[in-house]
Parts: sequence; structure tokens; C-alpha cells
Amino acid sequence: MRLPAVLLACALIAGCAGTAVQERRQAAARVAQQAGWQGLEMDAGAFVLAAFVPPGLSRAGTLTVYIEGDGAAWVDAGTPSFDPTPRDPLALRLAIGDPRRQAVYLARPCQYVEGPSRRHCEAHYWTAGRFAPEVVAASGLAIDRLKARYGATRIELVGYSGGGAVAALLAARRSDVARLITVAANLDTQSWTTDLGLSPLRGSLNPADEWRALSAIPQRHYVGARDRVMPQGIARSYASRFPASGKPEIVVVPDFDHRCCWEQAWPALLDGLPRASGAER
Repeated sequence: MRLPAVLLACALIAGCAGTAVQERRQAAARVAQQAGWQGLEMDAGAFVLAAFVPPGLSRAGTLTVYIEGDGAAWVDAGTPSFDPTPRDPLALRLAIGDPRRQAVYLARPCQYVEGPSRRHCEAHYWTAGRFAPEVVAASGLAIDRLKARYGATRIELVGYSGGGAVAALLAARRSDVARLITVAANLDTQSWTTDLGLSPLRGSLNPADEWRALSAIPQRHYVGARDRVMPQGIARSYASRFPASGKPEIVVVPDFDHRCCWEQAWPALLDGLPRASGAER
């Protein structure tokens, strides 16, 4: 039986998309395996979230949790992807490269997972709703599980790109955050969509609106001077919400863009971080 041309094209596209997703999953697994890290899946309420954890880490008083960026959210400007698994998991590379050896990696909803673990995996959750309350809640549940696994009492949150927005939103809602660090992060979603002429992120929370809850948390936000995806004006718009006496630290790194050259410079950039908060809020 001959398939109509449209159906045949759709079948081919779906097959190619599935192959590409598998390749992205396998690429992340190779990055993790080369460092001896292992993958986990955690039931986190609305979603099942993937994580990678290092060997030899049995306990950590303060656990550093790296949160991945938005990943492959779009095929093109008007077409959401079938699966948001990153093409290159930069946050995973940063976690592995953290010389303090108390780091774990947390993916965003629907990244890396397949089959029954893809529950509630609608494109809304990696497009307009990427920072929806249920996304933040699921990430929080997964972090609770990671804390329990390692007996941690405090966490340090490190977020890359959209993962920085999730990290900030989590920090605003938790009493155990010792420090917030972001890299090329979407810290003011309204400023980002307005400045770049993008559609509003309807259904998403905006980290900049949480400035009061974040004001007591030590923060550092790294921005690449050549970043056109997340220009430094986004971080500065976020910082402008805070009073003059308590603005968060923004570090603009010359010659860096949205991806280059964070992995190579990461150990040095971690030197001299703001002192972590030790008191419960």
C-alpha cells in the first residue's frame, strides 16, 4: 500500500525527530559516563525529572544543584520541538567541572526521559509555560529527593540560561538556599520578550517579580558580553528591581556569548563567590 505524500513526509519527519532525540540523550549519557556519573529518574509530582549524579558523593552538608537550560525547545521560530532534550548539555558539563565535588545535575521537565516517564510532556512546558508554577514545583520536589539522598541541609543553586530562571524561582520559595548562581540566565522574562520582540511567556512566572524574596540570598549572575540570546540588559533589568543598597552582583565576562566559553573558564569563575548564607530564612 502506498502512503499519501503528506503522511509519508510526516512519518519521515517523526522518524528523523525520534532519531535526533535519541542521539541527544546518548550524547549526554556519554558526557556523564566519561566522568563516572550515573543517571537517575525521579518522580517529581507532575513530571518525572532526570538527573545525573557523581560517583563517591555519599554526603554533602551543602549540595550544589545545577539546573539545565531550556534545551531544544524549538525546531524553528514557529514550530515547537517534539522533545526539549538539549543538543549540548552545558549545565551538565559545568556540574562535572565544578572542582568542589559536591554537585549534582537536574534536567528540566521532559528532557532525557521517554516512554511512561514523559507524562504531561506537552510543548507548552518547554515554550510559553517553561517557568510555570508546576514546573517550579516539580523541580523543588526533585531537589528535596536529592537532598535526602545526600543528607544535605542546604543547597546552592546554579542555573544555566532558562535553568537560571528556575533556580531563581526556586530560591524565592525555599528556606534552605545558601547561594544562587546563574550563567546567561533569563532573570527577567518580561524584559527578555519585550527587548527581543518575542511572544510573552504566558503561564510562566517571572524571576524579577520575586526580588523581595530573593533579596536576602547571596547571588552572582554571569553574563557573556557577546551574548545575543540573553543580552546583559536582561540581568541588569532584574537587578534594577532591587534597592540600591542590596543589588545582586552581575558579572559581565568579555568575549563570552551564550555558550562560549563557560565550560573552560568555570573553575576560575567559581573563585571568590559571595559568601553563602548559613542562616535559615
